Amino acid sequence: MHWLTGTLAHVVLGLAAVLVYVVMTRAYAERRPPSAAIAWVMGLALLPYLALPLYFLFGRRKETRRQALPAPERAPVDAPWAAQLACAFGIAPPRAGRARFDADGAQARASVLALIESAHQRLDVATFILGGRNDAVAQGFVQAMAAAAARGVRVRLLLDGLASRGVDISALSARGIQVKWFRPPLGRSDGTPRNLRNHRKLMVADGVRLWSGGRNLAREYFEDAPGAPAWLDLSFCVDGEVAADAGRLFERDWQDRGAAALKGPASPSADRLGQAGVQLLPSGPDMPEDCAHAVLVDACFRAERTIVAVSPYFVPDDALSQALHLAAVRGVQVEILVPAVSNHRLADIARARAMRDLAAAGVRFHLLPRMAHAKAFVVDHMLGACGSTNLDPRSLFLNHELSLLFYGKDDIAWLSGWLRRRIDEAQPYRPDSPGFGRDLVEGMVRAVAFQL
Repeated sequence: MHWLTGTLAHVVLGLAAVLVYVVMTRAYAERRPPSAAIAWVMGLALLPYLALPLYFLFGRRKETRRQALPAPERAPVDAPWAAQLACAFGIAPPRAGRARFDADGAQARASVLALIESAHQRLDVATFILGGRNDAVAQGFVQAMAAAAARGVRVRLLLDGLASRGVDISALSARGIQVKWFRPPLGRSDGTPRNLRNHRKLMVADGVRLWSGGRNLAREYFEDAPGAPAWLDLSFCVDGEVAADAGRLFERDWQDRGAAALKGPASPSADRLGQAGVQLLPSGPDMPEDCAHAVLVDACFRAERTIVAVSPYFVPDDALSQALHLAAVRGVQVEILVPAVSNHRLADIARARAMRDLAAAGVRFHLLPRMAHAKAFVVDHMLGACGSTNLDPRSLFLNHELSLLFYGKDDIAWLSGWLRRRIDEAQPYRPDSPGFGRDLVEGMVRAVAFQL
């Protein structure tokens, strides 16, 4: 009789947990990839004692208390489709400007130091990872920021509270750098799930110069070490109004940590289409739509000849996987670069099933011989993108991310050339048939891939 009572209580709790999931998902208008939704429902139904607390801690993926960035005005009617889509999400319209891409880690390091040196009034920095005291590259950046603060520049540094948790912020503060944690794992909660990380990388000087891309402020992104070559990555500098857009984005993130607001530059109006070359593309819990994911999927359906992309991790959700599949079967040349072995073993396991399925549809995968951390894509030599967004569910649906869309021919040609050179260095991917055990492990890892 006791076992029947216990079983009934377990069933009731499981049903209640699933009901909580349904109600909260509907209340917060949170659309989830089917794989994530199935994983949560199964966990809540079968293991409610464990899954329900985890859902309250990590289940939400949108910040309903924050609003989308207000667009000064919509994109011109003859603007590229990506510009019109981004503006429909409340994102600032395209701006005049051209990127100066960093050819390698050494040039990227010089670009960062030059931008810090150029700041006269304000320097705003956001990074996911800041290297520790034994990281000479990271400490060089810290020293440059401290020197800027000493000459009267207001230096603000926003660090992700999980990825940079080992950083001694008291030491940074003592050197005149204002530091804030973005959603630390411990400490007072702001009511938002702690798994929504700030993965954005940006540095804005005086609201007019921007450095951004995929690089964190740590050694492996900039220079070799004995037995450990620097990771392949991409970063760039852009001047002008798009830097002001990035500054306003930083200001929102800074204020969201409870800081007092600074008066920033006024929102400029949209540039004329003939001048517009770059557009900020923020994505994450602070946006009502999944902006980066929407642009990617739409690009797959609009592509006519080529799609070339690079990402350290490749775990597409069902919608993106289907869009890539359909692009390939209708004759678009789809090429995706990933490291042969990334720095996250689980991500490599999770990608295997999607790579096999898409390769069967005609997608060409290229395996890079060293760790690649770059995130970029080019479509038909008409649209390019580069930034912090990986091709995985955490990056596309959970993290705060930042990319730039490029519409200018020179910027797109530079990105396309960089991708083609990496393809020449890579080995072609050859799928194999997994055994039952491996297929089972891949499916289990894939089920929780949205939290990896």
